Amino acid sequence: MPRKSRIDAPGALHHITVRGISKIFQDNSDRDHFLSRLADIIKETKTRCYAWALIPDHLHLLLKTGKVPMATIMKKLLTGYAISYNRKYRRHGHLFQNRYKSILCQDTYFKELVRYIHLNPLLAHVTDIQKLDSYPYTGHSSILDKVTNSWQDVDGVLGLFADKISLARRRYRSFVKKGVNQGKRQDLTVGGLMRSQGGWTATLFQKSNERILGDSDFVKRVLLKSREHMDRKYLLPYQGVTIESVLKIAANLMNIEPKLVFTLGKERDKVRARSLLCYWSARKLGISMTNLSKQLNMSLSSISLSVKRGEQIVMENRYSLTDLLKQEM
Repeated sequence: MPRKSRIDAPGALHHITVRGISKIFQDNSDRDHFLSRLADIIKETKTRCYAWALIPDHLHLLLKTGKVPMATIMKKLLTGYAISYNRKYRRHGHLFQNRYKSILCQDTYFKELVRYIHLNPLLAHVTDIQKLDSYPYTGHSSILDKVTNSWQDVDGVLGLFADKISLARRRYRSFVKKGVNQGKRQDLTVGGLMRSQGGWTATLFQKSNERILGDSDFVKRVLLKSREHMDRKYLLPYQGVTIESVLKIAANLMNIEPKLVFTLGKERDKVRARSLLCYWSARKLGISMTNLSKQLNMSLSSISLSVKRGEQIVMENRYSLTDLLKQEM
């Protein structure tokens, strides 16, 4: 079954789990290096991080999306860390198991998720309850002001327990301790309704990588918003717009014949026409870069570069594919 894009939106709350093929943290220097990368990305993208825990073979994050999509954040975080880890230990190949798991969560689960994530080091037997308050590799110690992490949204957690900081910390700590004997929470690690294998309009929902944790109304709202996004994304194909239609428009904008766009040569107009074709095909027709690579007989790296270049051309010239298609009619 092909991979499907994740459900995301500004302000969405995600419980993210990343598992390694084996250990992903050999020692504290690895953990410190990962946290340094995480801190930079959190600040740069203005993402909110409420809870986190680093375990030798996996990690948990509770993040709220800002303007930068979660997929972009995680790709930058995990790819950068994997490269540096492999270089340090002179190893090759994948560091992480498959893709990270992301559960889009309803806010009503917020406190339970914070507690579950911060108790993970106990479940993994890397520390105990007596040492947890000062354990530096979970966000719990930062909330209790034992460790300082300026990139962690401590106030966003404490504000749910009391207005006065000292009282909020006491109540938060008590809340966490009450969860020590709960063990692994399946209800927090497996979501509810999923996207169906048959598409957004199918009636049979099955489990997939994109999970939603929430009540039925929340799940329905998320799916409806996601469906609206998908419908907008694939509206042009539904209307009969093909890659050939886009090729014609891209060629006309550059004043060349469509059949010349893929002939040998790196003339400016050919490159720009190819770039527009790749960008509009990927972003407006929903064709994956892998499929574009096969259809256009271009390398995947060339497709990726063309999409970026095409986006820049569209922004600079304020091209609207929808308006250009109307002009062709």
